[in-house]
Order: sequence, then structure tokens, then C-alpha cells
Amino acid sequence: MHPALEVADIFRRHGAAYRADQLGSVTLGQRRVMAAIEACRTAALGGHVERCEDCGETRIAYNSCRNRHCPKCQGLARAQWIADRQAELLPVPYFHVVFTVPEAIAGIALQNKAVVYDILFRAAAETLQTIAADPKHLGAAIGVTAVLHTWGQNLFHHPHIHCIVPGGGVSPDGCWIACRPGFFLSVRVLSRLYRRLFLERLQAAFNAGMLNFFGELAGLVKPAAFATHLRPLRKIEWVVYAKRPFGGPQQVLEYLGRYTHRVAIANSRLIALADGQIRFRWKDYRHPQRAKVMTLPVGEFIRRFLLHVLPNGFRRIRHFGFLANTHRSAKLALIRGLLNLPEPETAPEPADYRERYARLFGRPLDICPVCGGHLVDIAVLRRASTPASFSYDSS
Repeated sequence: MHPALEVADIFRRHGAAYRADQLGSVTLGQRRVMAAIEACRTAALGGHVERCEDCGETRIAYNSCRNRHCPKCQGLARAQWIADRQAELLPVPYFHVVFTVPEAIAGIALQNKAVVYDILFRAAAETLQTIAADPKHLGAAIGVTAVLHTWGQNLFHHPHIHCIVPGGGVSPDGCWIACRPGFFLSVRVLSRLYRRLFLERLQAAFNAGMLNFFGELAGLVKPAAFATHLRPLRKIEWVVYAKRPFGGPQQVLEYLGRYTHRVAIANSRLIALADGQIRFRWKDYRHPQRAKVMTLPVGEFIRRFLLHVLPNGFRRIRHFGFLANTHRSAKLALIRGLLNLPEPETAPEPADYRERYARLFGRPLDICPVCGGHLVDIAVLRRASTPASFSYDSS
């Protein structure tokens, strides 16, 4: 069902005023995201006209923007990504480990997204692989799928990494070692190593001149001030926590489907836009049993949404260990041999987008919503044109 209110509606009504009011503080990347979301599934991006061969029903289908920050454009990308992962699942328990950063680091990350988010990925993955390789813990080389989220339910900046890890790995002598039932690795041990690795990499980035500071953090450009800022972070506990293990591979797929292509806020959480105020549902994890509603001025809502625009080309889903892209196929083939599993069947590539959609979602695109007949394309709408600009034979 089409939601009553969308992020696109908010941008179309208030985006221009927000950009004018915040002139100089809205980055080029944020402007591009706003423009893409505003144009998504409108005449601005073009589309095509379809007509039912049976009842003559005609409808216009506009193109999607396909921007990864757009709440409307993640469905197909998510489904395709999950389908690609289907053949990689192993019949072993899967674990979910989350790595967060202290608030003092989150501020630095917001001003240095590409550098610090990359450190977050690498520190989390190295921590898991190092502890798992230790014979005192697992003694095996593992695989990790990591997904970056930068938001909390209230849309504040809260960078953290979700790691999905198969419960076992390959030993140095080439055997499969399974983890203990219901237990992967000690989060206390993970937290200590993660803290050290993260801070070492952050200090190295500072020493290499890769970090920029402005506003309230401008003073950190001085080495002594930066060292003072980091000193207390070496002593506090960094939050690393493990969620309950998944029940099976299908639950892993369902989870990944919800998390991998999520954006800062789904349209389904939006309630109303009136008098310059936006109301939306959110979950306060301190009181998870109660649903809450937050009201924000439209400018503040847009500001918070734009906090989560990623740098151009930044990969927010990454794979490590035996799931790394460079040798995933060979490593998984080895593991299937160790577990006496058959090779997964591979389906031929779909001929076009309609076939791909039907395969991924289990329903065809060319079925008439009125009579169930067959829809065919009868006209193409060019970008930035209106339906009135086209004529077609409706006989």
C-alpha cells in the first residue's frame, strides 16, 4: 500500500526553502540526494506507458531514481542482493555482532565520514578475525558480512557496524571448526581489541593529515589537543554486543533483507506533515515495549536525514575473511567440501527487468491491475517531460 506521506513529499514541499536557508552548509552530495528523491517516480525521470491488451486499461509508470538513500528505491536492490547471497549460505549457526563508537568519536566521524567509517569497518573486521583465529577462542579463519548504519531511531548520528558471522571457520590445517552451541566469541575480549585497533588507526589517520576539523572540533587540529581528546577513550568500555544467534539460514536472509539496504527512515514511519512540523514513529530502546511519536520542525527533520548521506562511492556493505569478494567462490567451495555439501544450483540470468522482478518478488509486472490481462509498453516518456507531451494510439 502506498504510504500517505513520503520523504519525497517533504523534500518537494520544503527542500528548496531549506537549501536556501542553509546556503553553504548543504553539501553537493546532499543536494544530489535531495534532488534524486524529489524526482523519483515523477515525470522528471521519464518512464513508459503501458496498456492492457484485454481491457484497454492504460497507466503510466515513471522511473525510479535508484539512489541508495531513497526510501522508495531499495526494494529491488535489496531483493537482488539477497538472491545473490542465497547460494553463499552455509547450514551452520549465524551470529550477529554490533560494534559501536563513543560519542566523542561520532563527532569526528561526522566531519570525516569516508576516513572514520572505513576505520570502523576495518577495526571491527580485524577484531573478529584476530580473536577467532586465536586457538584459545576458536582457532579458525572466519567470514564476515558487515553493514554500516549511521542513525538511531531518532535520526541522530549514531555510526555502528552490524556484522553477520557464520558460526565456525577453517583451521590452519584445513578442517572446519564449529563454534560452541549458542556462543561465538567473548564480547568483552572483542571490545578491548576493537578499542585498541580503532584508536591506533584513528591516530595514524591524524598523523597522516587525513582528518579535518571545524566548528566545535576545530581545536583538535593541534596534536596535543587531539591526544587529550582521545586519552579518556582508551580507558572506558566500548560497546560491542552480540545479539541472539539466528535460528537458521532463512532467518539470516530475512534479517539481511531488513538491514542491508535500509535508509535513515522508512516512509512507513512518517505520520503527518502540518504547520511546518513532521511527526514520525520511533522506538526508544530504553523502553522498547512502548511505541513513541516524535515531532520535529521540518528543517530539523531534513537536517537529521541529511546527516546520513554517505560519501560518493563509499561501500556500506563489505565482506571479509572467507566471504571477501576476491576469493569467496573458492573458499566457499572448500568449506562445502569440508561439510559434505553439494554445490548450489545457479539459475540463468533473467532476460529483462520484468523477468528479474518476477523472479525476485514472485509476481509479474505485466499483469493488468483491473482485469488481470497482459500489459504491454506502448510509449516511452523522455526525462523531464509530461504525459501530455506524448500521443499514442489508444484504439
